Amino acid sequence: MNSQFWFDFAGVMLNVTAQLMIKAGTNSIGYFEFNRSNILPIGVRLATEPHIIGAIACYGLSVVIWILALSRVQVSIAYPLLSIGYVVNLVAWWFLTNQSTRLKWPALVLLF
Repeated sequence: MNSQFWFDFAGVMLNVTAQLMIKAGTNSIGYFEFNRSNILPIGVRLATEPHIIGAIACYGLSVVIWILALSRVQVSIAYPLLSIGYVVNLVAWWFLTNQSTRLKWPALVLLF
């Protein structure tokens, strides 16, 4: 495989990791609503949650890798590879939470 694929793939995997970390971070904080009275406390909790901080770092690195990838390959080739992230995210979340529903498997099949 050529090196362009590995740049794209690394960017997609960082993006998936960031999504999973955001979910883990919001799970640790719990349900919340933004309103005038709690926007600052919730904002501070989100900004200091380690999973959220890790997710932002993954997104930042993902952008750098995506820029490198686009400098080497056309967008029409690189962009469709982002769809791999949907499948990886679904499978990873299923394995991490071990929650299977009847809707998840047909959705996974449709993505292929």
